[in-house]
Amino acid sequence: MDRLWKRPVRTVRGGRRETFKKLQARGGCMSGYIAFERVSKYYGAGEHKIIAADNMSFTIEKSEFCVIAGPSGAGKTTLLNMLGGMDSCDSGSITLDHTDISCMKERELTDYRRYDVGFVFQFYNLIQNLTALENVELASEICRNPLNPKETLAAVGLGERMYNFPAQLSGGEQQRVSIARALAKNPKILLCDEPTGALDYQTGKHILKLLMDSCRRTGKTVIVITHNQAITQMADRIMRIRNGRIQSSDKNPCPLAVEQIEW
Repeated sequence: MDRLWKRPVRTVRGGRRETFKKLQARGGCMSGYIAFERVSKYYGAGEHKIIAADNMSFTIEKSEFCVIAGPSGAGKTTLLNMLGGMDSCDSGSITLDHTDISCMKERELTDYRRYDVGFVFQFYNLIQNLTALENVELASEICRNPLNPKETLAAVGLGERMYNFPAQLSGGEQQRVSIARALAKNPKILLCDEPTGALDYQTGKHILKLLMDSCRRTGKTVIVITHNQAITQMADRIMRIRNGRIQSSDKNPCPLAVEQIEW
């Protein structure tokens, strides 16, 4: 398994396996820390076939704070699930840090999700009979090089609340626990699915600032999907998606501070 991470490979026609560098040299793979190349995903068949991702191609650089915006049903969550290894693409390739995840087997995908990806969802998915600290410790115990759970909770402003159960925490505090849980894994990327969708305006801004600060402080690549177009103003990279297609992917020359954003 160690060889998988040192020498990334992908399967190509004829059952051959090639390294990322060889593919890139032949023009068969896009450069970038994260790269989607002609990725498509379908659900159903025949007349009931739904195109969730339609020939998506884009790149995201390391340590970027990327916001992917689009209306409900645009394909944002499908994109995030494929990048997070929770769903597979039907065609194309997906690479992270020169490793092609689109041809991984299920065991390899399990390791990928465990070690390389931190997830933050709209609903916090905390274990109710565990304290905030225990929720974070549970995630850190399955990782190769985890961060200290207590220090991570303190970093998200919950140093005085780590022994409380989820029912004793506000919605914003529970979301902070879920962010700490993701960060404690020390992953390569942090994937956030509508992380402020269940929060009020002020709490939502606090969570966005926390995510941005985490990106800047740790150098993690953070990807946030949202239907809220205002949030794009704080991003290093802005991607817009509609009907399963990438409409644009642009660098933002002047990201705004969270405090300057209104919606």
